[in-house]
Amino acid sequence: MKNKAFNRYYLFSCLGVLIASYYPLSMGVRVITDMLVNGTVMKENYPKYIIPYTPISVAIIAGVLLMPLFIKVFKRFAFAGGAAVATGVFFGSELLFEQKVVVSTAETVTKLEDWQMYMCYVPPEGWGETVTTYKTQTAVDILMGDYNPAFKLHFYIISIVLIITILNCLYGFGQMIKNGDKKRCKSLILQSVCSLVFLGLCILACFTAFWRDGSIQVSPLSASVMSVFFILLGVTVGVFLGSFLLGKQRFVSIWIPAISASMMTFLMYIAEMFLLNGHLYSFGSGLLFDGLPGIVFAPIDLLVILLSGCITALIFALLNKFNIS
Repeated sequence: MKNKAFNRYYLFSCLGVLIASYYPLSMGVRVITDMLVNGTVMKENYPKYIIPYTPISVAIIAGVLLMPLFIKVFKRFAFAGGAAVATGVFFGSELLFEQKVVVSTAETVTKLEDWQMYMCYVPPEGWGETVTTYKTQTAVDILMGDYNPAFKLHFYIISIVLIITILNCLYGFGQMIKNGDKKRCKSLILQSVCSLVFLGLCILACFTAFWRDGSIQVSPLSASVMSVFFILLGVTVGVFLGSFLLGKQRFVSIWIPAISASMMTFLMYIAEMFLLNGHLYSFGSGLLFDGLPGIVFAPIDLLVILLSGCITALIFALLNKFNIS
């Protein structure tokens, strides 16, 4: 009976992941087709964010397809095996796209990784227009000639978080069905909610860039959504770690996930700083929003970092208090 239930779960997981990956996979097929036929991808045919979302989809699909094998071979360590393989598939396909795909405009031909930096810089409504339309003529200008591979750090952080947290949910429910142990059920549901909401924000960022207009000082709407994004990134990682630590001593079960959440949010700020040549987006003007002396962070940035940890700590304080697994 358990095997039949697992087989159904596995089938629905594969179908669900394939359906959810339709758009990223279709983008990849379109680009590969253009490369095979024309040897390049014209800028008007380039689907924004083919990297990292096509490699993310390929990686998750690979991890899900291998789930029965890893559960059989690695038992309770199946997720570790699946996450390792999926991460390898992601970086392999990501680097292949970056190095082998070229994008052509009327003026230039460039590798996909260089073009991706340009697309990060230009707001969605400006795709296909010249960079000078949106240049702020300040120290935060990102010029193609000043390309720095470190700008991809934020892509890699988001990608790995999505891959491991989504696979953790899929493997976790699969193992629960397989062995009948439901002690992680509610923590996996919480992880699923966090991962799906975070994925939704990532998709929103693809189509709106959180309504940034090319200026270093963003609108209140953009600042609010970006803050939620940073906080949720940290909470998603904290919930992922905390789901394995429930029931242990207070420091381990509450504060390690909380500290991890804040550290992940901090790391994402560092990634943003790489992208903006040593600066951060400003969420407004005044004491709360101006950079502190000697550092690039403003008080509001430190508050966002602290909030991600505090929210995670509150979640696991409640979960441990009521012995919810």
